[in-house]
Amino acid sequence: MKKFKKAYIEITNICNLSCNFCPKTSRKLEFMDKESFEHIVKNIKTYTDHIYFHLMGEPFLNKELESFLEISKENQLKVNITTNGTLISEVKNVLLNASSLRQVNISLHSFEANKEQIDFNKYINNIIKFVKEAAENTNIICALRLWNLDTRYSASNNMNIDIFKLLENEFEINCDLKECLKEKNSFKLRKNVYISMGEKFKWPSLKVEELGERAFCYGLRDQIGILVDGTVVPCCLDSDGSIPLGNVFENNLEEILNSKRAKDIYNGFSDRKAVEELCKRCGFINRVR
Repeated sequence: MKKFKKAYIEITNICNLSCNFCPKTSRKLEFMDKESFEHIVKNIKTYTDHIYFHLMGEPFLNKELESFLEISKENQLKVNITTNGTLISEVKNVLLNASSLRQVNISLHSFEANKEQIDFNKYINNIIKFVKEAAENTNIICALRLWNLDTRYSASNNMNIDIFKLLENEFEINCDLKECLKEKNSFKLRKNVYISMGEKFKWPSLKVEELGERAFCYGLRDQIGILVDGTVVPCCLDSDGSIPLGNVFENNLEEILNSKRAKDIYNGFSDRKAVEELCKRCGFINRVR
């Protein structure tokens, strides 16, 4: 059994949107190239079977996407991608023909979180078209996300209601999706196609108030993140590289994972204690009071 359930690889930290829930990044904006990706894959494949093209940025902006998916296949890695969905029609054929692609997560809440002039009908119809083709012709899992609620039980906004009605019609759903998602935050639209609803995403930040040391997290336990410049971080929520453990272009992953800082983080959470300042300000860790 391999050490990590998943490894996040940030193939770019550049995005074509500016979502109001996104913390942005002060890091240099860049795209990962093919050589760098191959180096990372060779380092990571002994540690996991699943990689995620995610952290910051919109992965579909990287022109090497097809090459990355092929390299992943050659190294027996399954790929999961998180996207805002705006470029889905441009990469549709690449995705549908990629045997390494396991899942595509589409953040539908990105649409309303922007002031960009994007046509809603074109946006949502392109996504539905892709999802239907994927369901009919591949084994790709498609997860549509509406993570834009103020609280779990708050009423859906108008955009959500429009999306629910459209999905009910397109997938011939005989129930009120809004009500179904209040009872359970995920609903199966058809084989390998899901819609989920949740509260607004809040990224941890060194600028917010400390939540306390008493905590547990799966960072470095079942997941790890590698930023576009090769910096290794404990999890997918370190958007600005605030906890750099090392760089895969300078040291191998085993050395980085055995560093004092990495071990202190791991051992700290084993004792239900957050040792890093960012971790003390993260609302996503499982806190034990």
